[in-house]
Amino acid sequence: MRQRITIILTFIVIIGLLVLLNTLTYVQEDEVRDHEYAPNRSTYHSGPTGTRALHDFLNESGYKVIRWRETPERLFSDAGSLIHTFVVIGETKILFTEEEAAALQNWVAGGKRLVIIDRTIDPRLVPESGGWKVTSEPSALPAIDTDPADVKQMTENVTAFRPVQPTQLTTNISTVMPSRFASRIMIQRPKKNEDDFNLEEFVEVVPPQPYAATTSQAPVVHISDHNGPILVDYTYGLGRIVVLSDPYLVSNGGIRLNDNLQLALNTLVGVGGLIAFDEYHQGKGVTQNAIASYFAGTPVLGFAAQATLLILLIVWTNGRRFGRPLPLPHVDRRSSLEFVASMAELQERSRAFDLAIENIYTRTRRVLARYAGMDYNSSRSEVAARVASRSNLDGHKLETLMRQCEEAINGAPVTWRQSIDLVRRLREVERD
Repeated sequence: MRQRITIILTFIVIIGLLVLLNTLTYVQEDEVRDHEYAPNRSTYHSGPTGTRALHDFLNESGYKVIRWRETPERLFSDAGSLIHTFVVIGETKILFTEEEAAALQNWVAGGKRLVIIDRTIDPRLVPESGGWKVTSEPSALPAIDTDPADVKQMTENVTAFRPVQPTQLTTNISTVMPSRFASRIMIQRPKKNEDDFNLEEFVEVVPPQPYAATTSQAPVVHISDHNGPILVDYTYGLGRIVVLSDPYLVSNGGIRLNDNLQLALNTLVGVGGLIAFDEYHQGKGVTQNAIASYFAGTPVLGFAAQATLLILLIVWTNGRRFGRPLPLPHVDRRSSLEFVASMAELQERSRAFDLAIENIYTRTRRVLARYAGMDYNSSRSEVAARVASRSNLDGHKLETLMRQCEEAINGAPVTWRQSIDLVRRLREVERD
């Protein structure tokens, strides 16, 4: 006993020293400040440039949203078949490859919906459709000292945008407030024929198209100002691609302004279905260890490693032999169920079904008498009537069951099938 106390005290001292050492050596790093020129648009990020507020709002409002942490090729898997809208926000940390862009195009062409929210449009993600081409014209670039949490800096000299026509994407929207860094979307007309190379006509900005003409492949302008649109969408194959040219509208820092939240809802959930936010290209792919990345920069991983070493040390210490070898104690490993099984086998071989019924009926009658508030020796008719008055059981059926059990106990002939039926009915009564 004294030796065990010494070991326990030794481990307590070691743990205390490790905690003190970790406390002294752990230096909490200052939280990295968000910058608009290098934003983090992930739905895991709670800073002003992130989109966690939008994701959490959709999730808590009952909309079906997930964080997609696999490559676009996996959209054709069983899990990807449930997704209706795929959302890519901002300049991603991992660039799309040619194969991924092609897979995403094929997925949209099959009848799905792609939402691109970025100031720079990747032509591989926003391909031509029927000769129509959508590009972006950059506006002012954010400086190093631009604070994305400062609404005044982000929206300086910006006039709120209004919808240019009533559409599904502009429902319940009066004005939206983008940042001063929002780019403008350019819509280029298709060439009339192969020999037509009129550059001025090819790059002409197309005016807003009526949304009612959904069969047309021409992009539809939803929100714009005098410099150009910031929200358009167009058909691609059997699907549709939506382009919003300013992530500030859906970011944590700007989603609360004007009707920006309503615009985000119309853009993402207007057609229903499961919404998937692309986190794979935000650096949150499933190839990374989610637990390790979550606790990165904290002493938790160090504590876990040290705790593992302590557990291994305890196992190794208990495995060592101190003193002379002793014989193992003899333990009776028979359980109480063995007695029950033996009694049941004896009753079955001797065909003592009345004894089995008596064992169960005695307890059931005691339960019924207690429930009825009567003495155990009361007549079965009185017990059945009182129980029926306090429950939904049929008093006549209950009295009949009690009579049949008592007759079997008193020597009436009973088969094993009848005994099983009586026991089953007793169990149902007791359960009810």
